[in-house]
Amino acid sequence: MPFSSRLATFATLTLSVLALVAQSAPGLAADLPVVPTASTAIQLALPATVPTVTPPAPVAETPAVTPEQVEEQIAYPTLAAAVADQSIRSDDDQDLRCLAGAIYFESRGEPLAGQLAVAEVILNRTKSRRFGGSTCDVVTQKGQFSFVRGGRMPEAPSNDDWRTAMAVAKVAIKDAWESNASNALYFNHRRAGHANGVRVASIGNHVFYR
Repeated sequence: MPFSSRLATFATLTLSVLALVAQSAPGLAADLPVVPTASTAIQLALPATVPTVTPPAPVAETPAVTPEQVEEQIAYPTLAAAVADQSIRSDDDQDLRCLAGAIYFESRGEPLAGQLAVAEVILNRTKSRRFGGSTCDVVTQKGQFSFVRGGRMPEAPSNDDWRTAMAVAKVAIKDAWESNASNALYFNHRRAGHANGVRVASIGNHVFYR
């Protein structure tokens, strides 16, 4: 017999005995302790309900943002502002310096938009893989740029024009400003006449084609 059934039977017998005692000796029954009923005894025997504890939701970690990513996320009001915001370091990599060299020797003194367009041509050629696998390969490719001699780029002087060229190169690499010649692969001087390809922009003294 289950424990709860035995407990109920015991409680019933106890109540019956008390009833007989009460009938035979009313005064004695009043002094006896109150015996819980069967249902009360069963409830006392059952364990209390344990509340369910919900664990706290995990807190997602916010990824750290590097200074380079912060620079790339800046929306500049003008191209001049983007150029002015670039920092020039002595340890900048060689591909950046090759790109700046092409900007300097091909378009120094041109409007910033024209210098950026020259940079876009170099970068687009690098991406196409038809002109070389790196920026320096593109710039020093034989027969492409007149300032290159024997596959070598001349040393640029450390002046304001060079620093501007370096800054424009960084703007182009970061894609921090949209160029009017963003898909160009060629350019020439206005005096050189029309070149093969589709004309995409004319900026300063240069015409750009794709």
